[in-house]
Amino acid sequence: MNDKNTPVATSGGVNKFLSKVAATPVRKSSTDQGKLIFAMDATASREPTWDRACHLQSEMFNATDSLGGLSIQLCYYRGFAEFKAHAWCDSRDSLLAQMSDVRCRGGYTQIHRVLTHGLSQPNIQAIVFVGDAIEENPDALCQLAGKLGLINVPLFMFQEGTHPQVQSVFRQMARLSGGAYAPFDLNSANELRQLLSAVAIYAAGGQQALQDFSQSAGTTVKQITRQMKE
Repeated sequence: MNDKNTPVATSGGVNKFLSKVAATPVRKSSTDQGKLIFAMDATASREPTWDRACHLQSEMFNATDSLGGLSIQLCYYRGFAEFKAHAWCDSRDSLLAQMSDVRCRGGYTQIHRVLTHGLSQPNIQAIVFVGDAIEENPDALCQLAGKLGLINVPLFMFQEGTHPQVQSVFRQMARLSGGAYAPFDLNSANELRQLLSAVAIYAAGGQQALQDFSQSAGTTVKQITRQMKE
């Protein structure tokens, strides 16, 4: 299942995603710093948009400094059974440097390794996944997503492309884990930046931090904050 055509995110879709983020219970670690796994499909189909995506993704740090900071672990798969989990980093420059070193290579998807890795990591608040295809058993992926839900680690699934079967499975995985789904739309950079910032702020400070963020954010986030108070 794959599709290289990128959809244009609607304001309604962004609103629903942010609303889901705001309603997700945060599970803080024993330290003040939020911990987030950022996992990416680095197979050949994503090569045309990789560099632009890296810059947007690295901006997740920008809004979290006042919340005790954010620690991100970059994970990716590519090629023949290659899966890499980097050391945890706590700065935008470090994450961007890690991403810049990655080159996409042809191969099958390995989403199950992302989920299995997440299950093995203690004290994480969420997993973000960006991909455009699924070449694995959807039932097995959904079972792993459900296990993450049982330990309160939500999946925030970002789909690059419009393939309906990929969207269906990504949505199911997000629901089973207690997370949310959204298109990964590089043509709507400002909205995508808000989505990524919302997840980062949620991981670093929880729902209250997201509400505080909305005071200086765009209209989309303000609308979600009002919905939370209704």
